[in-house]
Amino acid sequence: MSQSICVVGSLIMDCVIEAPRFPKPGEVLTGGVFHTYAGGKGASQAVAAARLGAQTSLVGALGDDAWGADLRTVLTADGVELSGLVTFPQVTTGAGIVAVVPGGECATIIAHGANDLLTPDHVRANEASIAKADMLLLQLEIPDEVVAAAVDIAKSADTTILLNASPAHSLPVELLDRVDLLVVNEEDARMLTGSDKDVRPSGLARRLKALGPGRVVVTIGRRGAVAFDGEKKWDQPSFDVDTIDTTAAGDAFVGALAVALTEGQRMEKALATACAAGSLATAKSGAIPSLPTREEVEKLLGLAQGGE
Repeated sequence: MSQSICVVGSLIMDCVIEAPRFPKPGEVLTGGVFHTYAGGKGASQAVAAARLGAQTSLVGALGDDAWGADLRTVLTADGVELSGLVTFPQVTTGAGIVAVVPGGECATIIAHGANDLLTPDHVRANEASIAKADMLLLQLEIPDEVVAAAVDIAKSADTTILLNASPAHSLPVELLDRVDLLVVNEEDARMLTGSDKDVRPSGLARRLKALGPGRVVVTIGRRGAVAFDGEKKWDQPSFDVDTIDTTAAGDAFVGALAVALTEGQRMEKALATACAAGSLATAKSGAIPSLPTREEVEKLLGLAQGGE
């Protein structure tokens, strides 16, 4: 029986321009091809989990515009349950302006739009979806009070809580202490802990663990990820792929990690699954279009094991 994951998070339409390099302040830079791709951390993580076989529901907000309709269509096609979506009239759907340079690195500016109008009441109206889920996925592209409300419901229902603290900002210790698994990238980990460049990822994981979460995972891009539970540390390298666009690599990682853990995989194997998914997401353009299927992840894991 497939596992159940509820995502409370953002929905954003990404407007992507291929650029020769990132522009300097005040510069007008001529780019290449322009695309629009469905994304947002909430939507992307929901699709990432669904493509790997989880029964996935999404609680979030859209504007009453063409981009909102497009996002609904994309999510429906991947089997994400959408009764938790609310549409606000005369409000724009969240949008992101993304520049992608050769080698796949990207820079993004986000206008949250309807995402900022999501309230604790909207979350409480979907209490049943959170309560029956095996895991709740949260990120920080929605208001903090919404995140806190979702955590309250999950705690009462004994639903495992995974918080992807991105984009990072200061969070109350009371919230972090209630999180079962905290996932952040290396730069966000430095911000949350006030650490300088001399602190290694394993040290960042230890400092984050001291803030209260049950377990911590720090992703380190092409170098993979490190996890720490207060006693044991795990290191997992990434997988070698031809990188085109890193936009949704972190979301692919989180979705895959959630699925692997709810299926009962030990952390060592779950990290490998997540790193495989994250690596595969960099080999395609766009956010949701880049998210891999279970077959693709298992194939990459099999190739890696065959080469050992």
